[in-house]
Amino acid sequence: MSHFLSRADTIPALLAEKAALGDHPAIVDGDVRISYAELKEKADAVGRAFIAAGVEHGDRVAIWIPNRAEFILAMLGAQSVGAAVVPLNTRYTGHEAAYILNRSRATAIVLNNGFLGKNYSAMLREGALEAGTDGSVVVGIPSLKVVVSVDDDMHDDATVAWDEFVASGTSVSDAALQARLEAVTADDMVDMLFTSGTTGNPKGVMCSHRQTTQIAYSWALGADLTPEDRYGIVNPMFHGFGYKAGLTSSLIAGATVYPLQVFEPVALMQLIETERISVLPGVPTIFTTLIDHPDREKYDLSSLRFAVAGATAAPETLFHDMVNKLGFERVAQAYGLTECLVATFSRKGESLEHTATTTGPAVYGLEIRTINPDGTDAGLNEDGEILIRGGSVMMGYFEDPEATAKALDADGWLHTGDIGQLDEHGCLKITDRIKDMFIVGGFNVYPAEVENVLRKHPAINESAVIGVEDPRLGTVGRAYVAVLQAAEKPTVEELDAFCRQRLANFKVPREFVFVDEFPRNATGKILKGELRESASA
Repeated sequence: MSHFLSRADTIPALLAEKAALGDHPAIVDGDVRISYAELKEKADAVGRAFIAAGVEHGDRVAIWIPNRAEFILAMLGAQSVGAAVVPLNTRYTGHEAAYILNRSRATAIVLNNGFLGKNYSAMLREGALEAGTDGSVVVGIPSLKVVVSVDDDMHDDATVAWDEFVASGTSVSDAALQARLEAVTADDMVDMLFTSGTTGNPKGVMCSHRQTTQIAYSWALGADLTPEDRYGIVNPMFHGFGYKAGLTSSLIAGATVYPLQVFEPVALMQLIETERISVLPGVPTIFTTLIDHPDREKYDLSSLRFAVAGATAAPETLFHDMVNKLGFERVAQAYGLTECLVATFSRKGESLEHTATTTGPAVYGLEIRTINPDGTDAGLNEDGEILIRGGSVMMGYFEDPEATAKALDADGWLHTGDIGQLDEHGCLKITDRIKDMFIVGGFNVYPAEVENVLRKHPAINESAVIGVEDPRLGTVGRAYVAVLQAAEKPTVEELDAFCRQRLANFKVPREFVFVDEFPRNATGKILKGELRESASA
């Protein structure tokens, strides 16, 4: 199957190569159908518009849009002319978006006013006001040159409508465009995906064109993707699962992309039936919802060929049910993190039992080790920290050499902070996490970030956030909070509202538990392990 897969190592080279597929559909988004030949033309048109707006080679372009054709065109257009894309979670508050725009010094943002009833440009302006009072396009974000809204009915004086923005690119000559396309190299930064950490401050993970295309190639190879596949992308494209394992892998294979803005089970089953969707990766919640849906047998799901159920803990019976009830020919697991999106992938021909308990061996071009605390290699089937090395590991953290040096050692090994075991086949089993991070419905939540927000509440003295099991989302947050002695105790509703103003909804703790004191070690550090034990008791 791999002869279908492109080995182009830049996005403009990939689009130029796949344009030869001509009328073969690249994107189907409702009534919008874009062929591979048109995809190259439309991405070039958007690239011209970014050039006209003053976006230079090496600049960052933010995209705050759900899965839709304009997300893809904005991303490919920016990347084709040498800009790095900074995707923003559509659940972010204006505060979170403004922080990332300032941290990345983005020069442009394309957003979707009206998605889920939100006015993103207004949220951004409100969130950015805390950052300063300069005279820029958005007060508080001095780097920003242009704000584009893909919903033409909801743009304001500070934003440019998408069609008007794209039309502005006609002022850029063919020669100027071609020069920018040819200037892009495999080692240029192609994207910057932000991940929080133990400090609670998001870090920009830098990835090159070569690294991103290798990640996509590895995924496409593992999934046996071909031009005949019709890939339903439910995973958000602002996340690497939807963007690199979804969109870019589809382009590598010449498959057809079906972007889905929201997960609605009946609409998804209708799409599978009418468009004969063959590939549908997602978090386990998506599949359990389909499996348990009372109307499932009313729809013809027989086209489903392949799925990866990843990003959070899966029920034991899930893989059997995906094959026996949803009809997938093959299901797989994969392991990765923002710093190296696809590190392992289930082997072809694997038993469902082995697939359910391991994430497979290292993918093409990667090495994996597990090590003991003293740095020696852990034995087979013994716990150790997972280390990854190879061509799809990140370039580093944006303007943060200290954090980069902690994550990437002198020999090029990425220290993941995750604990796992390697079996005799080289397959990896994830057993624990060194970090406190937990996953809510496929989205990473870093307790330090939530705790930093709670610390700003005038009545809160200290807090500790942990993940607790949830049957639908896998894990949800629980915040243990201690109130200042002189303060009036806030209500749970007040704390919830306080967090929702400052955090994306998946980061907001499901529960708030008031405590008089925390369990601590000899140095005074809160023992979260004891909190987790008491929560699971």
